[in-house]
Amino acid sequence: MTEKQFEKENVFGLGNENTAFAQFFIGKSYLNPLTPAGVSPFFANVTFEPGCRTNWHIHHAKSGGGQILLCVAGSGWYQEAGKPARSLNPGDVVVIPAGVKHWHGAKKDCWFSHIAVEVPGEETRNEWLEAVSDEEYGKL
Repeated sequence: MTEKQFEKENVFGLGNENTAFAQFFIGKSYLNPLTPAGVSPFFANVTFEPGCRTNWHIHHAKSGGGQILLCVAGSGWYQEAGKPARSLNPGDVVVIPAGVKHWHGAKKDCWFSHIAVEVPGEETRNEWLEAVSDEEYGKL
């Protein structure tokens, strides 16, 4: 998929480069908040350039919490620690319970967007961990 084709498919828009969290990504990502800050649950369209991915991370919560990914454009990956990676395409939904170590991002040759939903919970926080290595990612 070319960047132009992707832009037509990505109905929620690219947004701005995600510089605030760039240290937790390999490659460039973009963030387009869809709800105002402070609204719960918070929704944002996250776009990954080809090859871009998050570091491994965990969404912690005393109760509730976690994350939901609603895939809207392009093609990507989701992987939980100790499990095989799952291919993601528009229309796929990923429910990530609190406490699950995981990563997500674009495939090597394709842009990817998902709506990230922060599931409300008590005492929620994110723990950012190690990067997904090029060797690990290259095997997908």
